[in-house]
Amino acid sequence: MIYPKIILLNGASSSGKTTVAMELRKKLEVPYFYCSSDLLVDSGMLPNADRVNNDTEWSWNILRPKFFDGFHRSIAAFAASGVYLLVEHIVEYASWFDELVTLLHPYSVLYIGVICPVEEIERREHERGDRQIGEGKSHIEDGIHTWSRYDIEVNTYLNTNEENLNIIIKAMKEMNPEESVFQKYYIQNQSK
Repeated sequence: MIYPKIILLNGASSSGKTTVAMELRKKLEVPYFYCSSDLLVDSGMLPNADRVNNDTEWSWNILRPKFFDGFHRSIAAFAASGVYLLVEHIVEYASWFDELVTLLHPYSVLYIGVICPVEEIERREHERGDRQIGEGKSHIEDGIHTWSRYDIEVNTYLNTNEENLNIIIKAMKEMNPEESVFQKYYIQNQSK
């Protein structure tokens, strides 16, 4: 089996990325570090950002791009250190996808779309109680699954977690790093 240097799960908030990631780590025969922006936020890394007023040094509209730029660069830095990474992310903008491709092109990346219907995402948001209701829907409406295709998709509503893990492991067994979405996209953009 080929173990990609980076397994990148992209999906809306409450789509099931964390559940897939935590169970997948248990099945892999090499140690994967787990990385997500939520971990950084939950650690208290962010200052108390002003989410009301814009364009001051404390404003979220100023701090947010810096935070995600750092998060993206940290993925590349960890990969460069020699570890395997399992990354959970919400690739909210096409520019973020482009940035990730540029930063991560030296590494084999398995890009996985985590798919879940909006109605189920909203049910999960209500059930969890720790998410802003409508956040997942806004991610889907903003186009998180439209910036590119995926190497594979898993559906956390239609499939059991075991079925999704089998889909991922099968894809890893069949993976050709030269044919991955990230590699193809990087090569395509270099020829422009």
